[in-house]
Amino acid sequence: MIEVTLLGTGSPIPDARRAGPSTLVRAGGQTFLIDCGRGVQQRLTAAGAPANGLSALLLTHLHSDHIADLGDVIISRWVSTFTPEQTPLQIIGPPGTAEVVEHTLKAFGFDIGYRIAHHADLTAPPPVEVHEYTDGEVWNRDGVTIRVAPTDHRPVAPTIGFRVEHADASVVLAGDTVPCESLDQLAAGAGALVHTVIRKDLVDRMPMQRIRDICDYHSSVEEAAETAARAGVGILILTHYVPAIEPGQQEDWRALAASVFDRQIELGDDLLRVEVHPGISAKPAG
Repeated sequence: MIEVTLLGTGSPIPDARRAGPSTLVRAGGQTFLIDCGRGVQQRLTAAGAPANGLSALLLTHLHSDHIADLGDVIISRWVSTFTPEQTPLQIIGPPGTAEVVEHTLKAFGFDIGYRIAHHADLTAPPPVEVHEYTDGEVWNRDGVTIRVAPTDHRPVAPTIGFRVEHADASVVLAGDTVPCESLDQLAAGAGALVHTVIRKDLVDRMPMQRIRDICDYHSSVEEAAETAARAGVGILILTHYVPAIEPGQQEDWRALAASVFDRQIELGDDLLRVEVHPGISAKPAG
């Protein structure tokens, strides 16, 4: 089984009820954090998955709302790991990730220095290993494999989606994207697809052009559902709601997806958990 937890279902717009974009995937005894939006540490704690237990941090792209708490994740993992030699945090993302991590560590340089000066058992900065990819296999350990493929969030480029597989169960995490063939191929036959969505019908009514601009590089609910249907996935999990789903509106959003996708649809608040079992997949893609 693969367990998916929507840690943060929010967007760049601060929301008192929703943390920033982040998803937790547990598979084969390993724990993966996909993106690290604002408030992710509180949600990790609530999900029983502290930063010091992460197997890897996977970044779909480098928009601020998806990496806002990168420094907090790195520092918290460092100060809460008590083994004599810490295993480096594996960070996997698109080209540009290494530079962002480097500058993040520089930004926390004073803090890192203070902690090394104060704690005798902290003798070096937080250990990290950064790996940049746009396509192909990026992880293969103890029965868990992860592949990436390009997505389309231009002018944000490059951006990637992830496919996590374990024991005939699989989940694809799309990140921010418009529909594209490479995502269809990555998601083909997957047990579940976690997809960010916006309500273009509602966003288009907003008076601020800068907000309406987001319509041209995000998928609507219906477009995400169409991607799921083309790929033949078993479960469609929606997240990153713009605008935020108000109480009592969930069924309206679900109905939009169901108008296109006739299988299981999941959406809700932060900490929603979905189980993806072996053999949940799909009808043939196409």
